[in-house]
Amino acid sequence: MSFTSLPAGSSPSPSGSPFADAPVTKVTMPALSEMKRQGKPISSLTAYDYSTSRLADEAGIDLILVGDSLAQVVLGHDNTLAVTVDEMLHHTRAVRRAVRRALVVADMPFGSYHASVSEGVANAIRFIKEAGAEAVKVEGPRVELVRALTEAEIPVVGHLGLTPQSVLRMGGYRVQARTAEAVLRLKTDAIALADSGAGVIVLEGVPREVAAAITAELPVPTIGIGAGPDCDGQILVFHDLVNLTFAKPAKFVRRYGDAGALIRTAIEHYREDVEHRAFPSDEESYHLAPAVRHALDDMAEQKTGVLRKA
Repeated sequence: MSFTSLPAGSSPSPSGSPFADAPVTKVTMPALSEMKRQGKPISSLTAYDYSTSRLADEAGIDLILVGDSLAQVVLGHDNTLAVTVDEMLHHTRAVRRAVRRALVVADMPFGSYHASVSEGVANAIRFIKEAGAEAVKVEGPRVELVRALTEAEIPVVGHLGLTPQSVLRMGGYRVQARTAEAVLRLKTDAIALADSGAGVIVLEGVPREVAAAITAELPVPTIGIGAGPDCDGQILVFHDLVNLTFAKPAKFVRRYGDAGALIRTAIEHYREDVEHRAFPSDEESYHLAPAVRHALDDMAEQKTGVLRKA
């Protein structure tokens, strides 16, 4: 497999973490292809900051996507269209600082590659040079762009099916490839992207049978989200995984924890302790050394005596 071995200590890692004292095999695009060949499922997850991406990496996730979904789950927008290149760069830098093993992929936001191929390549280069991304993801059957990015030595992840940046044209988030014609078109687009150099293709919001057929036909790995269990790998949005979205989950989401309840309860307990003066305790407070306290007491007594004489 095409792994790059990193020496221990090449990046900060906490004591007790899986990577604290051992070399790490870095996941690469060719390594993902080898995982497909071996039939080993690829685990993927979005992350947008240092803390969550560090946890995802230490948990053994293979691919971490700095998704433009941060527009919704981090910045509070209604869709992904508002997030900018500079905002995506900011978050990609934070993720890259935390990750030692996983492949870090940056989403190219809406408007960063739609006007021209040359603009798309220029923005992709920024993600590689300025933010440390190891691949970029683009939505839609943009064959010319993928070919140009590949020629520029930039690994590419394609994204077909339900493409959130097309939400206005699609009129909402709807399952795609429901007709025979649409299925054939999706297959053709997927093959074209792979032939143009895309190393991985995300399939979102398509019937299981369609995703399975495309996965079997493509030479590159597919990553599914709402595309059934037959893709070469799966991806979920971090906030969906741990219930931090404040909304009803999509059908394909499985929640593995309730961080929302955990965090809310912790904050409520903190507020109550502050209101009842139970926090901080004496043990959680700093104290003056006895000698300093005595000196201050003596100074106070002397000052009091002088005022009395006056």
